[in-house]
Amino acid sequence: MIEQTILLLVGGGLGGVLGAVLGIGGGIILTPFLTLIIGLDIKYAIAASIISVIATSSGATIAYLKDEMLNLRIAMFLEIATTIGAIVGALLTSIVAPQFLFVLFGSFLLFSAINMLKKLRSQKTDQIATKGDALAEKLKLNGSYFEKTTQQQIDYQVEKVPAGFAMMVAAGLASGLLGIGSGVFKVTAMDTIMKMPLKPSSATSNLMMGVTAAASAMVYFFNGTILPEIAAPLALGVLAGALLGSRIMQHMQPKWIRLIFIPVLVVMGLQMVLRGFGVSVG
Repeated sequence: MIEQTILLLVGGGLGGVLGAVLGIGGGIILTPFLTLIIGLDIKYAIAASIISVIATSSGATIAYLKDEMLNLRIAMFLEIATTIGAIVGALLTSIVAPQFLFVLFGSFLLFSAINMLKKLRSQKTDQIATKGDALAEKLKLNGSYFEKTTQQQIDYQVEKVPAGFAMMVAAGLASGLLGIGSGVFKVTAMDTIMKMPLKPSSATSNLMMGVTAAASAMVYFFNGTILPEIAAPLALGVLAGALLGSRIMQHMQPKWIRLIFIPVLVVMGLQMVLRGFGVSVG
């Protein structure tokens, strides 16, 4: 029992660090860890991962708010889109073929990975939108953050706000229909479509994930799949890891964050495409 608790603390810590740095949910990291290493049934692993997402969000958001890294207005604006998509997705579960959606969203993730790779090769690792967007200005979505690696205050404008909103509706739809986390879609929508710098995108995604996960956690709580002896030490490890990860991220060059993020996009994209074609991916 002690060995398992230590494993959960360590695994949770690693998951929290990666989650805070990349702005993604713990499910992609912690669910395989809980099933393959701990030997937990998948339904209990998913429930514990949901709790860990709340812990990641809480730990990272505290640090990012203090350092003014995240964009609160964009987070609340896009969370509306995600919620709408999730509700619609839940209503369409018996109508829309999930295989088609797995292929569609998986292909989008692979396309996003190629876009990120192009940014790396062209050295435009943190492209700032300069076109401006009337809707972004009206909603006061533009922001700024302090880049610690260069000791500069960076002002940025977001663009293609309707397209970003639509992508977040799609992310919520995928979450509701397919039962997957949408953190990777949130970061991709802000970075690739809305042209936010990667660091504020990751920080803002961390806040949004917590809001979404908190709603989902209620379902798992009432159906009895949250095991306190698993979820508690895992969440403690994740919380500590998220606090550490939020500090590490701010001192990393954006290109290194992309180098970590691109394999995540490729793995998730391939898994979704393969599942769409009926190939088992574990």
